[in-house]
Amino acid sequence: MNTTVVIGGQWGDEGKAKIIDYLSKDQDIVIRYQGGSNAGHTVIVNDKKYVFHLIPTGIIYPNTICIIANGVVLDPVAFFKEHDELVENGLSCEKRIFISDRAHIVMPYHKELDALYEKASNEKIGTTKRGIGYTYSDKVTRIGIRACDLLDKNALHRLVTDAIKRHLCEYQMLNSTPPNVDEIVEEYYNYGLKMKDMIIDTVTYINNAIDEGKKVLFEGAQGAALDIDFGTYPFVTSSSTTSSGACVGAGVAPTKIKRIVGIFKAYTTRVGGGPFPSRLDGQEEEILRQKGHEFGATTGRPRGCGWFDLVQAKYAATINGATDIALTKIDVLSGYDTINVCEAYSIDGQITKEFVAISDKLDRVKPVLKSFKGWNEDITKCKSYEELPKEARDFIDYLEKELKVKITIVSVGADRKETFTTA
Repeated sequence: MNTTVVIGGQWGDEGKAKIIDYLSKDQDIVIRYQGGSNAGHTVIVNDKKYVFHLIPTGIIYPNTICIIANGVVLDPVAFFKEHDELVENGLSCEKRIFISDRAHIVMPYHKELDALYEKASNEKIGTTKRGIGYTYSDKVTRIGIRACDLLDKNALHRLVTDAIKRHLCEYQMLNSTPPNVDEIVEEYYNYGLKMKDMIIDTVTYINNAIDEGKKVLFEGAQGAALDIDFGTYPFVTSSSTTSSGACVGAGVAPTKIKRIVGIFKAYTTRVGGGPFPSRLDGQEEEILRQKGHEFGATTGRPRGCGWFDLVQAKYAATINGATDIALTKIDVLSGYDTINVCEAYSIDGQITKEFVAISDKLDRVKPVLKSFKGWNEDITKCKSYEELPKEARDFIDYLEKELKVKITIVSVGADRKETFTTA
């Protein structure tokens, strides 16, 4: 069991970073395999807060190698900002971070077009305007720039010229001026020089490490309900956020993945546009938001908040093939007289327990709720399942039974030490 994939089971912000950090103490290598700097992974160690956007959270452990794999879209500006801040905070990054030579690069025009399109659109997706989607778009239309291209100035000039030519009509449509090719090439070639010793063939490196018995953890970003294929399309991210994305995003065969840990909050949150079936209204939502400090680590945007959505969670557990579940932020529910779970959807008078594909239908959902007795105890000091109040254990037992996956990790607070295993 030397390979573990950690994925978000909801719409992101499930507390993946904390669980990845908790698991990373036993890992040799931690790999980011999809997404970009739109991720905001927060870890608190002894009251010190770290926020990661591109660099794997395993960097906190001094002997852990961190890899940004081929499925990630890398923004060099964001990368070096994050890298330098970590060094300033006393974390050693030298010879511990490697970047796939096949990773696609977020270019200035990707970020520019992202912001221009979002501003012009009547239907807001809620993009972070970091150019993630446009980088993936260039990747699949075969005009992308990869990390290996940054090392050859002549090739980089040709590729950037071709890419901007392809985007000219978009700039004209959006009444904007395209960027200067020479300036981009000069800036990004210099980034390539700075990253030269980090850029390697990570596919070979990762597979050799697995074959040698090294412990390898694959760190997912965003969440299953934002997956480009299985999420609430079109209100999704641009990459494969499910466990299978680790195989494509890092270049490993499915047969090499042994453990899949799905992270779920004890309630549900969502940032950006799109349907949210179990969302609370008004003051109820604001109370939960304040209790859970539900504001985006990357954007600062307030998150929509609602009860645990069992319909969505079952779907996520299935498509990810979860072998374990980590339940986070259950401490936030302390103090509620009644805690609810959305166990079914009512759509136009019809009851269903299926997570439907059509976003318009999900917009019309009225949640069918099952109620549980709450608890008032402060559970942040609990060190085991047995120390939890009976009501909290009943809640966990119900979720485990319905999801048909063992809840093996429970987080009862923000700090690293406020986590325990149930097995």
